[in-house]
Amino acid sequence: MSADTIDRNNTGLMTGMLVVGAVIAIVTFAIVAFALVTQGHAAFNMDANVAWGLPIATYVYFALMSSGLTLVAALAMVFGFKQYYPLIKRAIWLAIITLVAGLAVLAMELGHTFRMLWAIPLNLQIESAMFWMGVFYLLDLIFMAWKFQMMERGDWTSRLSRQVGVASFIAVLLAAGTLALVFGMMSMRPFWFDPTLPVWFYATAAFSGVAALVFFTYLSYGMNRSRMPEGLRMDLEGPLPKLFLALAGITLVLFLSRLTTGLYANAPEVNVVWSDYLLASGWFHFAMWGGILLPFVLLLGRGMRNAPGVQMLAAILVLVGIFIERIYFVVGGQVVPLFKGTWERGLVEYAPSSTEWVLTVMGIALVFALYGLGERLFNLSDSPMVTAGDEAASGRQATASS
Repeated sequence: MSADTIDRNNTGLMTGMLVVGAVIAIVTFAIVAFALVTQGHAAFNMDANVAWGLPIATYVYFALMSSGLTLVAALAMVFGFKQYYPLIKRAIWLAIITLVAGLAVLAMELGHTFRMLWAIPLNLQIESAMFWMGVFYLLDLIFMAWKFQMMERGDWTSRLSRQVGVASFIAVLLAAGTLALVFGMMSMRPFWFDPTLPVWFYATAAFSGVAALVFFTYLSYGMNRSRMPEGLRMDLEGPLPKLFLALAGITLVLFLSRLTTGLYANAPEVNVVWSDYLLASGWFHFAMWGGILLPFVLLLGRGMRNAPGVQMLAAILVLVGIFIERIYFVVGGQVVPLFKGTWERGLVEYAPSSTEWVLTVMGIALVFALYGLGERLFNLSDSPMVTAGDEAASGRQATASS
């Protein structure tokens, strides 16, 4: 890597992010591993009533963020929107590391982490949506890594490169859709039992993916657009904030639809979750209004939408808000006592243990460490070279305008 590239990518911050993130990830991993060895799954505040808690919500958060980043990258590598090319290498790298972080958290949550190395291949549960979710996310990870390696070699648009990009897009659609089925097929959990759940997952995945892309791009350049390559700067001044706004609007409409249906549908087990659990929580209100509505309002005005500070603020609000939403979604589907329904007094109570919070911190630290490593090793702002034909066309346009 050249010296000017290192300077451009804000080496000090990236190195610090790598070192601090790695140290935190290692320490938190050791804490969680010790708790699992000494206490087993009892280190988590989960039981027969709430079998999936904060670690599963963290996995869903990172897995869907990864899916959203791949969907954004597909705008260029599959659908041919060339203006997004300066964004896709960073998007693919972020998609890889967020999926790795999500899988790392999920593996630690299983308790006997290494047992899956022989239990899964020797006991193929092909009728399980959870099994296929794992298969599709593994394929997604392989195709993303392959595509990134091809881009690193300068192969962006060859036939094979395009085919790998299409394969990654298909794999991520299947992976995120199957993740939605893991929840949406559970008729015994009425809050999750929803045929529109894949739509919600796709929309919020893309929404959080764009937020992550905006956040880490500005972080790489110290909030200074003048240090960015021209193509990347133009994307942050035009196409990307417009896409961010559109996804905020779509997510807001979908949320209001889910809220209305949840409150007025003829399903007591769904009504009570919305009225007595979700809407009774100040954190959930912050997640929805502060993490969806406020970013939408901030991005409405063209002047504000193109301001770096506003984009960064909107990205942080979305990242925090969607994380809180994932927690309430996962836990909310379990607060009505299973097989007892609303005639059982009260809702099931759940609060994450300290070990669960430490595991979540491990996942977040892993993302920051791997992102810092990526900025140190690769030029994540790289994009395809302008072809001779494009240069000639640009020259003719400049001549005509003069």
